[in-house]
Amino acid sequence: MGEFYRNFVKRLLDVCVAITMGIILSWLLAIVAILVKFTSEGPILFKQERFGLNSKPFILYKFRTMTNGAPVKANSEFENITSYVTPFGMVIRKTSIDELPQLLNIIKGDMSFIGPRPLAITDEKVLVLRKKNGADRVRPGISGLAQVNGRNNITDENKAAYDAKYANQLGLRLDIILLVETLISVIKRDGIFKTKELTTLNKDTLNND
Repeated sequence: MGEFYRNFVKRLLDVCVAITMGIILSWLLAIVAILVKFTSEGPILFKQERFGLNSKPFILYKFRTMTNGAPVKANSEFENITSYVTPFGMVIRKTSIDELPQLLNIIKGDMSFIGPRPLAITDEKVLVLRKKNGADRVRPGISGLAQVNGRNNITDENKAAYDAKYANQLGLRLDIILLVETLISVIKRDGIFKTKELTTLNKDTLNND
């Protein structure tokens, strides 16, 4: 069942759920798009090259949450990232509504609902580590093991280790657990913005099944 789920069922579920959600939430997508457009200058969508399956690049879509002149760099490099986030952007970031355009990425085959978070070249260190440990063997996801275990508040090494653990243990049970934990994190608004202190996790935690 593990290989069958990995190679066929997971992708089928992703497409079916993404299309269904896109239809059901079309009204919300339209409202958010209008509000993004009329509450700040700039495009509705934030588009950026990210790296996914087998480290191949693709264009990721999100609702724009930052000011039009915000510098392009990793979250960890900002002194005060909230100063660049628009008032409405703050709202949709806290609720993770800004991630909804990634439904299109899932339908296109760039992403999955669950998997290692797709990163830009600004996170080169994690990308290199993923390639070495095999974490890029699976499609990236809107949420993943690293996101429910600290998100922006863990070190690059721990992110890559969690991503590799997911790639090695990928299965229906794990995806369901991570989906539930993601919903809980969204409700609790955990790890939305990176804190100054990064958590370095014990190796036993990463190796624990």
